[in-house]
Amino acid sequence: MRELENNALFWQKLDTLVLSSILKIDRPKGTCHFKYHNLIYPVDYGYLSDTLGTDAQPIDVYRGSMNSNFVGAIVISADILKKDCVAKLLIGCTEQEKEEIMSFLNQTEFQKAILIQRGNEVPSWATSD
Repeated sequence: MRELENNALFWQKLDTLVLSSILKIDRPKGTCHFKYHNLIYPVDYGYLSDTLGTDAQPIDVYRGSMNSNFVGAIVISADILKKDCVAKLLIGCTEQEKEEIMSFLNQTEFQKAILIQRGNEVPSWATSD
């Protein structure tokens, strides 16, 4: 089985998407989910307004407290109620905030998520980019 290749060029493309888009925060830290009032957002949550994600909606973003515009991680969540699987970007999140986001996303039996941390290596096959 092949390991995940954490390609630095992939992360650069994500940074370019973020830097060339408008981030809209529609659920500030501490607000509750619009449908499930027991779910409280641990950091600001929003989207990149002029992008298209895996769910045919704008790309979702968790915005942490660090002053950074770089994508530090991605969460991929699978939701059996919505019958979807979506990627969400984590921008400017501390390690503590990443843990809080993972707890937030994994607190119900209907949705589970994984975290992929940013890497900085370039595989040999990607050197022509």
